[in-house]
Amino acid sequence: MATFLYKLGRLAFRRRHFVALIWVALLTLAGVGAASAPAAGTTSFSIPGTEAQKAFDLLEDRFPGMSADGATARVVFKAPAGEKMTDADNKATVEKAVQELSDGSEVASVADPYQAQAVSKDGTVAYAAVSYDVSGMELEDSTKEALEEAAQNARDAGLTVEIGGDALQATPETGATEIIGIAVAAVVLVITLGSLVAAGLPLLTAIIGVGIGVATITALANTLELGSTTSTLAMMIGLAVGIDYALFIVSRYRAELAEGRDRNEAIGRAVGTAGSAVVFAGLTVVIALAGLAVVNIPMLTKMGLAAAGTVVIAVLIALTMVPALLGYAGRKIQPAGSKSKLLGGGRKSKNQSSENKPNMGTRWASFVVRRPVAVLLFGIIGLGAAAAPVGSLELGLPDDGSQPTSTTQRRAYDLLSEGFGPGFNGPLMLVVDAKSSDDPQAAAATVTDEIKGLEGVVTVTPTVPNKAGDTYTITVIPDSKPSSTETEDLVHGIRDAGADIKADTGAEVLVTGTTAMNIDFSQKMNDALIPYLALVVGLAFLLLIAVFRSILVPLKAALGFLLSVLAALGAVVAVFQWGWMADLMGVEETGPIMSMMPIFMVGVVFGLAMDYEVFLVTRMREAYVHGEKPSQAVVTGFKHGARVVTAAAVIMMAVFAGFIGSSESMVKMIGFGLAIAVFFDAFIVRMAIVPAVLALLGRKAWWLPKWLDRALPNVDVEGEGLRTRSDDDRKDADPDEERELVRV
Repeated sequence: MATFLYKLGRLAFRRRHFVALIWVALLTLAGVGAASAPAAGTTSFSIPGTEAQKAFDLLEDRFPGMSADGATARVVFKAPAGEKMTDADNKATVEKAVQELSDGSEVASVADPYQAQAVSKDGTVAYAAVSYDVSGMELEDSTKEALEEAAQNARDAGLTVEIGGDALQATPETGATEIIGIAVAAVVLVITLGSLVAAGLPLLTAIIGVGIGVATITALANTLELGSTTSTLAMMIGLAVGIDYALFIVSRYRAELAEGRDRNEAIGRAVGTAGSAVVFAGLTVVIALAGLAVVNIPMLTKMGLAAAGTVVIAVLIALTMVPALLGYAGRKIQPAGSKSKLLGGGRKSKNQSSENKPNMGTRWASFVVRRPVAVLLFGIIGLGAAAAPVGSLELGLPDDGSQPTSTTQRRAYDLLSEGFGPGFNGPLMLVVDAKSSDDPQAAAATVTDEIKGLEGVVTVTPTVPNKAGDTYTITVIPDSKPSSTETEDLVHGIRDAGADIKADTGAEVLVTGTTAMNIDFSQKMNDALIPYLALVVGLAFLLLIAVFRSILVPLKAALGFLLSVLAALGAVVAVFQWGWMADLMGVEETGPIMSMMPIFMVGVVFGLAMDYEVFLVTRMREAYVHGEKPSQAVVTGFKHGARVVTAAAVIMMAVFAGFIGSSESMVKMIGFGLAIAVFFDAFIVRMAIVPAVLALLGRKAWWLPKWLDRALPNVDVEGEGLRTRSDDDRKDADPDEERELVRV
């Protein structure tokens, strides 16, 4: 591996014009594809294998005109104080609004509140249900404007009017904090690399890689039904790993220059050693993201594969474009320890002995090696305390009740709860498949009677048959809000009753609707967590055994990851569920944690955690292989890697934290969760627990059974094969190489 990458790095350095041209062409091609691609249409959300999805599919088959996936809007009216919605003037205003709402070309139906009995018992609140032929993302702007205009006209007449549903859903915005995150990354790069030019390389290559990835996703969005969250996730992860991977290559290149090697040899060795770590770190991230397909939820699978593709691009750019740009930079990239004139380079140090003074990484590693037990206990107890809130974790999916109170969707939600009860915002739809029943109508009546007797049911609407008369729909209104455990218990109660009804009548009762879909989604995520964790950790464990040629080091890496991901989930619960520091994070409404958050955190955080494990521990492994004692190898690894790993972690945290400003709760939660997870993993697990454990294990850390050692391929991440090369070896160079070296 190291020898192949060594040659690749030298080739990219010498043939920089060709390499740069390829990447610019790919960026241009992706950009043209994104610009010419049709706008993204509807994003299908399906949960194969669940009862809610089975019912949804049955509705589409038996009720072809329902437009089950079409957009909906609930226009909620509230009368002024002391008045009723049944007053003549207010009734006339609502009927006029209903007429205006019915005029749109994309409108499928509008239910008049007075005919549909959609007026509250106290007469103060009424609503008109609007159904559309197309999804919310496909609605034309003129249709949305007509909806808002009808509501405004009713407001002008003196009513309070709010609009719920998904008809007015907007594309999420990330805000200015994303730019701030990139700016922080730029500052950290300048401080770490000591040069504006060197700092600009990782940023430039990361932006190019993300540009190619996001543009490709945009170009394929309509064909593959990719949502806006897919490109946001790809951008988030692509920026973070792209900057980090390039940083490791550039840092190793400067270190090789400091050892006196010429630039072509230095880039070859940098790509051969740090590049090997980049390849295996990238593989762990790709395994974790692509492994999301195990959950068997198409939306999650597409998100994972799109982000994994962006990571692959980041790895390829680090191995080829970074060496090419280093060739263009020439002598503007100084050896490690040197700074540009702008940052004080060229001035003589007043204290010459300071040049030989141990750096911070060396001093910290030496302390940990001397006090491994104390450091280990401190780290484990600290992460355990952070993970404590996980015990009260509540999972769910966001609805209009989790929207900020400033939105019309949230105000409509509150008005409906006030007028009709909290369960009205999460009605359950029952689909009665009576095709196998001897008397379908009687079977539907039996279902209605049984459901009315269940605890937690407020209203059961009359049955609605299809044209064939073999399928019926029934709407059930719970007495609790959609995201409550009481509503979840009711769904399970209806399903249990359905099993008895099927035995008696032959009719199958299926529960669907948004609330039931959310419950089934959460359950499926919980069921998939352990298999997914076993698959991802298992594959990465085998990969790390080949990288480190050790059993205990990969095992320690996996256990450390579990600590960091639990601590990060605990922090997410504390902020987004308990409300700690909610104002600081811009969280306007606390509630259940997104159902996909645990499995998503497991996948992404594991991949990112292994980045630091590979980058830091390969340096230790390299020192150990080259003859140093285990404890000294730990110190050497920190001497060369701690500064860069620290900078990489700060950069990744800054990039992820930049997405906390998003207007979409899912993106905000993911940004915070990944940022805090990187903090825990990089600074507590990898910087404290890892060296403490390695110091305690000594030579046992690098033990590997002889039979396994013979069976494993020699990936040579530490670059042992490069050791045997003479610095003046030019056998694989072409005749133009010497002229290229003179130029730089």
